[in-house]
Amino acid sequence: MSPGIHFEARLLVMGMATGALLMALYDVLRGFRAVVRHGWLWVGVEDLVYWIFAGFTVFYLLYRENDGALRLYVIGTVLLSMVVYDRLCSGFFRKVLKKISRCFRIRLSKRNRR
Repeated sequence: MSPGIHFEARLLVMGMATGALLMALYDVLRGFRAVVRHGWLWVGVEDLVYWIFAGFTVFYLLYRENDGALRLYVIGTVLLSMVVYDRLCSGFFRKVLKKISRCFRIRLSKRNRR
């Protein structure tokens, strides 16, 4: 395989991994929100900080791996892998999170009855 194609394939895989890791981080943020309830303002601030971090992460990937040259297919790959991760893995994470939160609610309601 030529070095150019090898480099582009590596950049593509790194873009997919970056997108999946960013969505995994967002799932952690969702879990935090389920555990610590707070108002819409703080949810908005958290989302703003997350998306600024995600933007810097993608552009750092491009800067580090591609000497700062903008590759739109890498940005598209990151977004596509985020959507695929959300559709495939996040649904499972949400179901587990709901079951865990129900378990905590049941235990808390039993403690409050005593």
